[in-house]
Amino acid sequence: IMWFLPAALPLLPLLLLLGQAPPSRPQSLGTMKLRLVGPGSGPEEGRLEVLHQGQWGTVCDDDFALQEATVACRQLGFEGALTWAHSAKYGSGEGPIWLDNVHCVGTESSLDQCGSNGWGVSDCTHSEDVGVVCNPQRHRGSVSERVSNALGPQDRRLEEVRLKPILASAKRQSPVTEGAVEVKYEGHWRQVCDQGWTRNNSRVVCGMLGFPSEAPVDSHHYRKVWDSKMKDPNSRLKSLTKKNSFWIHRVNCLGTEPHMANCQVQVAPAQGKLRPACPGGMHAVVSCVAGPRFRPPKAKPGRKESRAEEMKVRLRSGAQVGEGRVEVLMNRQWGTVCDHGWNLISASVVCRQLGFGSAREALFGAQLGQALGPIHLSEVRCRGYERTLSDCPSLEGSQNGCQHDNDAAVRCNIPNMGFQDQVRLAGGRSPEEGVVEVQVEVNGVQRWGAVCSDHWGLSEAMVACRQLGLGFASHAIKDTWYWQGTPGAREVVMSGVHCSGTELALQQCQRHGPVHCSHGTGRFSAGVSCTDSAPDLVMNAQLVQETAYLEDRPLSLLYCAHEENCLSQSADRMDWPYGHRRLLRFSSQIHNLGRADFRPKMGRHGWIWHQCHRHYHSIEVFTHYDLLTLNGSKVAEGHKASFCLEDTNCPTGMQRRYACANFGEQGVTVGCWDTYRHDIDCQWVDITDVGPGDYIFQVVVNPKFEVAESDFSNNMMRCRCKYDGQRVWLHNCHTGDSYRANTELSQEQEQRLRNNLI
Repeated sequence: IMWFLPAALPLLPLLLLLGQAPPSRPQSLGTMKLRLVGPGSGPEEGRLEVLHQGQWGTVCDDDFALQEATVACRQLGFEGALTWAHSAKYGSGEGPIWLDNVHCVGTESSLDQCGSNGWGVSDCTHSEDVGVVCNPQRHRGSVSERVSNALGPQDRRLEEVRLKPILASAKRQSPVTEGAVEVKYEGHWRQVCDQGWTRNNSRVVCGMLGFPSEAPVDSHHYRKVWDSKMKDPNSRLKSLTKKNSFWIHRVNCLGTEPHMANCQVQVAPAQGKLRPACPGGMHAVVSCVAGPRFRPPKAKPGRKESRAEEMKVRLRSGAQVGEGRVEVLMNRQWGTVCDHGWNLISASVVCRQLGFGSAREALFGAQLGQALGPIHLSEVRCRGYERTLSDCPSLEGSQNGCQHDNDAAVRCNIPNMGFQDQVRLAGGRSPEEGVVEVQVEVNGVQRWGAVCSDHWGLSEAMVACRQLGLGFASHAIKDTWYWQGTPGAREVVMSGVHCSGTELALQQCQRHGPVHCSHGTGRFSAGVSCTDSAPDLVMNAQLVQETAYLEDRPLSLLYCAHEENCLSQSADRMDWPYGHRRLLRFSSQIHNLGRADFRPKMGRHGWIWHQCHRHYHSIEVFTHYDLLTLNGSKVAEGHKASFCLEDTNCPTGMQRRYACANFGEQGVTVGCWDTYRHDIDCQWVDITDVGPGDYIFQVVVNPKFEVAESDFSNNMMRCRCKYDGQRVWLHNCHTGDSYRANTELSQEQEQRLRNNLI
């Protein structure tokens, strides 16, 4: 398939300066045409070919990077480029190699506006023909569809719903799952008449309260309790029921509504105050079934739940429990849902499937971050009673041009467990930071106190911030001498806290029985600073797979890399500069898919100047590159530690904000990516001492959790690696979370995997 887009060409005068031609721009008398061809090519990818003087020719991959690919794709009619491919991935071309050392800024509208060696001036062969993969991006959708406490009867708002427990057993439960329904209307709580009350009504109430389903109620028992109260002449309830302002007269729901305000609600009888509301009835009683995460530890599941079915949908990158980007498992791979046709009904099916209530908000336009993998579904049309999202009619995500800036997300209703009332922050400069104070039982009495900061880390801080309703932790603070705790709550009441990161509250984490804190109270109490958005770094696994190759590099070219500890230890014993090292080289592209910029932990004062490579390294340990045996023991490592972080490229129309040059600010902007090309120093694993065989190639980003992220499960990328002594093949490259159909690994298990402690 050929794609042409004519572009006007400027004719440039030939300039000579000191006998040397500057980088020239391709000149053509006609219009420059491009096409994508070659084995494995399609409308959006292939070997890049240029038409010049009536003949098609290729482009060399020297110095070709994402800016150049973006310009080429834009000229071909697409909105940008996903990646480029070197070394004739789409086959070797024929005819002239028209362009070499192409240099674009990235803002040009066609390749002829970029610099190069000039037409046909090249030192390449066709084994270096470059390919591109274009990305026909769509624009972001609208913002969200949320439950706005829709106008109810007589244009007044139905606000909240709650359950008032009646039986002693229901009062002891947390969360409360059974009781009389009360609705807040015009700022006052009213009870709902049970006449005409249905299971559909109960389902809507339970959904609003964060429960996935409802259960039948023993109405005879409740009727006896009601009747006994009505017979009591001194009963306050008896006098209240005679007032119409006590009642919501009738509710009629389909069961699919996300909020009772969407149901038909009649506050008073048809004739208004003249007729009594709810004559002879009693209050409606509802019983809800809590999802697995919100049940008491020993409670048995309400129905047999298939774990495999339950795990076919998940939420990612949400700041709170029950919110996140929706991802589904299909063909053993996790992918996203496009926001075309996305609404509260479909979002509620996802929420209930995950053990939450109905959806409070259906979000569009990748508001909770973009993913990198496939887009599985689009135009999802649930009716509301489906058990899983896969039961709803939908289209394949690739059918209508969806991109990851259309990733759908949800915010679900979750039960009130009371955990938010058992933690607080004190002494901070803002409500989002301070000393962590918790309420625990000490000798049978509930007491407030501090948390010992021994072993206090980002996992524990994440749980504390989530419990507070403040989102993610940006810092876990061990030394809080500059923050004063609450008087009377400075004694340490919790120590040895160890969280996996998924708990709803610090009280659910492992901790010491008797409190034992090596440094006592005071300045070493645990503290946090919280944020509602965080970065999320993800390695482009596909690019690693496409760019890997072997190089035997002479030692004479490795002095700088050796100084930076980028070679295996056996290099120390070689007769420098004679001999060579065998390097497994690859390009890495680290995307920030989160909702906040990724910034180094240390300020500029702590950055290290590297004379060899002539830039500052802002992070001491940023990635690990390792080669492992199939059972997980390490056989070679890349020692890629210190990093200079910058925006190598950003999506079309977005400005690069971070650059390493001239002691510039370092980081990775939201939506941008930091690319380390295969041909730069240290972008390798030294496999000189490795014998032929099958291995696992592993890259871990931010391995020590030094910088907070919204999602650590996608920081590890693994490939299967086959090495025959002369050639190397990488296949099945994927991030740690992209194929996992079974239960998610805890952060602790993930950490052990990263450190190869198998």
